[in-house]
This record gives sequence, C-alpha cells and structure tokens, in this order.
Amino acid sequence: MPAPHRHGALRWTNYHGTESADLADLVELTNSTAESGRDALREVARDVLALLQQARAAGIHVRPLGSGWSPSPISIVHGGWLVETRRINRCFRLDSDDVASGVDASRLMLVQAGATVDEVNDSAEEMGLSLVTGGASNGQTLAGAAATGTHGSVLSAGGIQDHIRALQVVTPSGIFWVEPQQPLMTPGFVANTGSTILRDDDVFAACVVAVGAMGFVTAMVIACEPIYMVRNIQKRARLTREHVTRLADGDFRGFSRELGLDEDPYFAQVILNPFDPFDKDALLRLLYRRAYDPAIPPPPRPLAGAGYDALTLIGKAMAGFDLFRADVLQLAMRAGYAVQRDVDDPEAVATWGNTTEPHNPIANLFNGSVTMARADLERAFDPLIEAFLSGGGGTVVTLRFMKRAAGLLAPARFDENVVIDFDGPRSDVSHRSYRAVVARLDALGIRFTRHWGKTNDLDAARVAHDYGADYHRFRAAQRRMMPDPGDLAVFGSDCLTHLGLI
Repeated sequence: MPAPHRHGALRWTNYHGTESADLADLVELTNSTAESGRDALREVARDVLALLQQARAAGIHVRPLGSGWSPSPISIVHGGWLVETRRINRCFRLDSDDVASGVDASRLMLVQAGATVDEVNDSAEEMGLSLVTGGASNGQTLAGAAATGTHGSVLSAGGIQDHIRALQVVTPSGIFWVEPQQPLMTPGFVANTGSTILRDDDVFAACVVAVGAMGFVTAMVIACEPIYMVRNIQKRARLTREHVTRLADGDFRGFSRELGLDEDPYFAQVILNPFDPFDKDALLRLLYRRAYDPAIPPPPRPLAGAGYDALTLIGKAMAGFDLFRADVLQLAMRAGYAVQRDVDDPEAVATWGNTTEPHNPIANLFNGSVTMARADLERAFDPLIEAFLSGGGGTVVTLRFMKRAAGLLAPARFDENVVIDFDGPRSDVSHRSYRAVVARLDALGIRFTRHWGKTNDLDAARVAHDYGADYHRFRAAQRRMMPDPGDLAVFGSDCLTHLGLI
C-alpha cells in the first residue's frame, strides 16, 4: 500500500473555521486495498506504529485527526503532527468464525477509524442494519464523534460511543486490540490484524471516550440493530411549564400526546427561544420508530433539518443584529424551521441514516453545552434562563434527552440526562451568557458536565471534580495502556495538558 502522504509544515484550520494551528507536518494516511478487513487493519496499523515511533524519537507531539469537526481546540497540536484518517474509511462484515462463542456476528461491523457517520450509516443499511443513535450531523468520523462523547436525543440510548464493542489502538510500543474482559473476537482474528489482545474493562471504558489521550484508534467493531425507519414530526409550537415538567419527569408519552403523536417517541428535541420560552414558538422534533419498508424511497436530504443546518441558518440570521431580543430570535428560528411536518401532513418516513444532516460548516457559530440529571431540569430551568439572559443571551437553547452513556469520561454520566445546548453567533455575548449559566448551576449545587468537543471553559481541576473516581480510573487505565511515560507524551497537546488528561 502507498506510504502516508506528508504535506509538510502548514497552517491548519478545522472544518468549521473556529480553530487553527501551525503544524510541523500534516500526515495523510493512505488505505490498504486488501480484500480482507483483517489484512487492511494490519497494514494501516503498521503505518501508524511507524509514525508514532518516529514522532517519539524526534520528540514530536501527534494528534489523530478525523474530519476536524469539533469547534473546540481538542484536536489541535501546535508545532506537532496531525495525522489525518479520512482515507482509512472502509467498513467490513464480520463472520461467525471471527467472533467468540455466543457472540452474534450478524449485528456487528468492522469500521476503520476514518469512516464518517454518513459512510457508516450507508454501509450499515447495505448490510440490513442501522445505528441506534447519533449526533445532529453526519460529517464527523464515527471514531472522532465517540472520542468526544457525541450524542443525539434518542430517549432509550446513550452516546454514539455506545455502539463500540472493541477497538484497535496503536501506541509507540505496539498495536493493541482493546476489548472488555468478556471476549468479543477470536484470538485468530486479533492476531491477523497484527494486534496484541488487551482485555480490561476500564481500559476499554477509557478508550471509547478517549479525547485522544489513550493512543491512536485505527479501527473499531461496532454493534448495530436490524434496519428500522422513523417517522418525523417537525413543527413550531408553544411550550408551557407543564411541558417542562413532563420532560423533567420523563413523561415523553404525555409530551408527545399533546404536541405530536399519541405514542412513545424514539427521539425528542426542543429548541427554545430563551428570551420568551413560553410566549414564543419553540422548535420541536419528534421521531417515532417504524418497521423497515424497502418500498419507501429515500427522501430528499435532509429529511428534517433539525440539527446544525437549522442552527446555521439561525446563527446567520442573528449575526446581523447587535441586540438579541425575543422577536429577532423568533424570526431567525422561523428561518431555521421554514419547512414543518405536523401530525396531519403526509408522513415523512425514512431510515435512521436519512435523518441526519449533510455535513455543512457551522458558519462560525458558538457551541456550548451542559449535561445534567434530567430530574434537575425543572429546578434549573428558570435560574438557567435568567442567568443566560443576564449575560446577553446570544443563542438558542436546545434540550436533548438520553440515557447514561458508555465511557469513563462520557459527559452523559447520569442515569437519565438532559443535555442543554447553546448554539448561536460566535461572539463575546454568547460566551458570556454560557459562563453565566455555568456559574448559576454551580451556585445552585446542581451537578453537570460539559461537552469535550465544544466550548467548555474546563481545566484540570474542574475535570477531576466533575468526573471524580472515574477520572482517576481513566488515568489509571491510561497508565496500563501506556506504562512508558514517553509513549503518553507523544499524544500531548496544550489542550490535553490543560484538561489534566496527559
């Protein structure tokens, strides 16, 4: 296979234009053309191993790079190497001979680390499978989305990392196949990938949300569900305090009965106008599971427009105003939800992969979020809105709901979570409002976490505080993965040092 392509020293800017760095080298991995997934993994991992060993010898820091999707500086390394994975993007079926006794191979996929969520969705559907959940967009690599704990609003699921069952991880000392203690793949399969088996529950839990601090992930085994479809309801509607209570209580059926269909939703998302959350329209998106019907053609994309594309429109509309007020924001929100799909409209039904956004840049938006126990939503709602407006209130406020997610550093660490996103123009007002929310939640004594891939204002002390014993388990797992401090140093960056993760 061709050697990795080295672009040399250059200034790199992330996908959304929010962060940049002067690199010593941008290295583009090339993919193996081997027919066997095991052979492809082995060849790519050997290239990565050689790069990491070169970097260690030269004292160079390395960061894996997927789509460069995160608006935060999490993937930045000043003066180091960014190693781009986008070309290692193949997906493979697995056979019963590849997996341990008792494991159902029919729901598993072998996915290289550079495959985007969109590519994984397409491959899964070709195999008669669907992902269980995902974020608002599909342009991230699945490995990168997992590494930062990306989530959606599927009520019965955690984060995108919950799909992962095993990972191939490379350090300067070797190529490792990381699984939980319970075996997934056969020793023969692992040996053919050129990997050494490392079965450890905590190392696995650290690797699924690694924030780039556990080595270089080159491939994963993910678990899917048999292919299904969802019906989309997307509309503007007025919320009441009773609706907030229903959401906090987990009465999604009651919420849906009043504003959508009289059935349990699979997915529920609410975008609020914080200047007047009860007298101005909110933007609702409700998805309902349906059996797969091959006779239903794929819809024009996007089916829904309830993720970053809608928020991009909102951000663009808001960016022309110096003062953000309820009416101005309402006009922007209406532009973001120009197309509605209500209960009595012709049904919009599509596979899960056709519900996510095409990967368009976020148009220089501010992105921040907090995740808390869903039961705290009602108590936090008014103080949170008040604090947000005290800072100037430069963004919309989105509510998403999910279960506890996998991973020691998963932000969704409560049994039932509400994720509150703040998306709007990238400005001092937006950031000031977000900081006011964080300060108010702290004053109320409400536990919460923040998204690794968004603006978060975290530091090492706060990370250790928020994750407690799980933070210390992560650092212990990191030492088991890379007992040689020189190996860990290869993955260092200003951001990871600031967060206390290296």
